[in-house]
Amino acid sequence: MKIIIAIDGYSSTGKSTTAKAVAKALGYVYIDTGAMYRAVTYLALEKGYASTSGIEVKPLMKALRQSEIKFVYNPEVGFAELYLNGKNIENDIRSIDVANWVSEIAKQPEIRTYLVNLQRKMGEQKGVVMDGRDIGTVVFPDAELKIFMTASEQVRAERRYNELQSKGDNTSFAEVLANIQHRDHIDTTRKESPLKKADDAIVIDNTHLTIDQQVEKILSLVNK
Repeated sequence: MKIIIAIDGYSSTGKSTTAKAVAKALGYVYIDTGAMYRAVTYLALEKGYASTSGIEVKPLMKALRQSEIKFVYNPEVGFAELYLNGKNIENDIRSIDVANWVSEIAKQPEIRTYLVNLQRKMGEQKGVVMDGRDIGTVVFPDAELKIFMTASEQVRAERRYNELQSKGDNTSFAEVLANIQHRDHIDTTRKESPLKKADDAIVIDNTHLTIDQQVEKILSLVNK
């Protein structure tokens, strides 16, 4: 019997990397909901709907409804990559510019409602590993297995900084740490679907865990 695995947690806790590995081991579909919010953020920045004066939600929602967001499996990397209107934006959405805006975009009720409905459709057939901020609390409150991932602020910033450096992004460590602190604050205090642990979620603190150890833990929980 296939199930839904919901993985929530703070930014840069390795949710996506772990979820991809779990999905691959089980032969499940992996859906990165955080990437979907990043895609909307990318669209907002591209269209000029995100600026210091705020988010222009109405024109952004119009552009979003006219856009296609989908995941396309890439056998060369072993997971599905995100496409917006036919363009692979997997690398574009990982920039610090997108990271600086994504929490502001994600707290907009209209955008969350639109994407949550899209995510639910993607998971209708089960056999899905989905990660994000509100999967176990809002998107799939009845998911058979819920994981909540956390790690120390410093370690998360180091991981994110190293990832950006490996891609040639010279953003400073201080900027990365500040971005994580800012996102944590917005994610946990927003009115619409704030980041919080579901009552029946299992906490995994991966401050001192490798990806393989995290995957093993989750797979053992699936088997139970």
